[in-house]
Amino acid sequence: MKNTVGCLVTATAIALGHLVPATAEQVTHYAPEPSETLEQAMDNFVSYNAKLADVLERRPLTTADMEEVHEYTYTLEIALARINEELGALPAVLEEVHQTSEGDDPERLRGAVEAYLAQARLLDR
Repeated sequence: MKNTVGCLVTATAIALGHLVPATAEQVTHYAPEPSETLEQAMDNFVSYNAKLADVLERRPLTTADMEEVHEYTYTLEIALARINEELGALPAVLEEVHQTSEGDDPERLRGAVEAYLAQARLLDR
């Protein structure tokens, strides 16, 4: 009985596999541009957002346009991951500046501001 059930399950799986249309689209995965440094990530972020904006201006959006956007998202995802990794603590550093500015220790404030600016300047363009 176990053998019969196993054969039926296998036969059903094979039969169902033949029901999938031969023209089913395969999702293509693209190799992203590297974002090994924050500067490289920021460059990719800016340039690929501009590419997205260019595609969005097209009327109507075609399947090829949508595929182009799909391709761009790979690089943008990698760039954003690097940016988040590098600058994810920036809000906490700014909060330290805020809290320190309410105190009476100028040297502590100077250190907090310098730490903040060292990270924040990476966003200056």
